[in-house]
Amino acid sequence: MKFANYLEHITGVSIYPLISLLVFFIFFVALLFFVVKMDKKLVAEVAALPMDNDEDIKNESYV
Repeated sequence: MKFANYLEHITGVSIYPLISLLVFFIFFVALLFFVVKMDKKLVAEVAALPMDNDEDIKNESYV
């Protein structure tokens, strides 16, 4: 018996793909809203992080 046959016997199984799509859509809309509203200075600071000197990292304490 294939896996799809098991799903046919579950009552209300057709709602799960719709819920998954809604969660996926809401997550990415919220992410898009967050990125659009993000402070431009913070974006510039985070964008420059890979080019910062390693000395800055060594001087910070992560205790």
